Amino acid sequence: MAYSVIDKHSSFMNPLKYTGDASTQAVTGVGFQPDIVWIKNMSTTSDWSGYDSVRGTTKALMQDNNGEEQTYATGLTAFGADGFTVGAQAIVNGSGNSIASMNWKAGTTSGIAGSPSITPTSYSFNSTSGVSVIAYTGTGSAGTLPHGLGVAPELIIQKNLADAENWQVYHKSMGATKYMTLNTTNAESAQTSRWNDTAPTSTLFTIGSDSSVNGSGENCIAYCFAPVKGFSKFNYFKGNGETNGPMIYTGFKPAFLVIKRMNAGADYGWGVYDNKRAGYNDNNRTLYFTTSAEDGGGYVNFFSNGFKMISSSAWQNSSNNLFLYWAFGQPIVGSNGVTATAR
Repeated sequence: MAYSVIDKHSSFMNPLKYTGDASTQAVTGVGFQPDIVWIKNMSTTSDWSGYDSVRGTTKALMQDNNGEEQTYATGLTAFGADGFTVGAQAIVNGSGNSIASMNWKAGTTSGIAGSPSITPTSYSFNSTSGVSVIAYTGTGSAGTLPHGLGVAPELIIQKNLADAENWQVYHKSMGATKYMTLNTTNAESAQTSRWNDTAPTSTLFTIGSDSSVNGSGENCIAYCFAPVKGFSKFNYFKGNGETNGPMIYTGFKPAFLVIKRMNAGADYGWGVYDNKRAGYNDNNRTLYFTTSAEDGGGYVNFFSNGFKMISSSAWQNSSNNLFLYWAFGQPIVGSNGVTATAR
């Protein structure tokens, strides 16, 4: 059986659920010092907020809208060795609210490879886990940026910090001629000005001239993810329109999963799942990167080697339609010889 270079997903990517207290709260149990933290107050119909160590504490981006970067003095106030600290801001620490956080580790802040045409202003990357955060200032002309991952990223999520621009998503299943937007339910769309019709390489990724990815003189951020055997995968599946849906092999036990129909918009858009909320199959509750509270319906089952669709809904598993996904999880067998079990 194949081994992975990663023994525990929770050393590099780990979802965590906590309860808000409307005060100053140290959220621990992540397992590492996170460099990307995306937080969702599950008790409200909106209120995603994202932070990263490159932009720094208190600087939030909302995954559910196209707003520019916001500063919340009582938002995420510190990155800790085992998690992060939040202040009294309701979107990250509402009193009595159930709150989900998605956490990734990067951590290398110098020595990035490549000869780009646009030099990043700052960055953090981890070639072991295939995760990087790249900050840059747009030029208004197509150009290249480094990602530091050593292999071509298969998912790039990008945001202009200064303007009301949608989140831009590159996924290898669409290719470099198309994009989708994280904060909408829209289908994939063809547009040269996003990625300049150029797929990422092992050192660089390309951005086009559109202001959403490359506004002249405007600060931008890109989150890049490359596949790591037994830990992360970025691919697609074909729906069958049945509650006995397709089984998708990932090579690991999912801990975090996102699904989006590619060829059409849908009512809710991007479905988000993790292993820390409901905690058992047939009731893996859904979050969305759009304005909605947690959905109590079960649409996906997690297994030791992948996931299975158990819904016939149009936005998750409609017949003969294509659905991209991105997933992170626990290797079936790591180099330590420990075998993952079904959920």
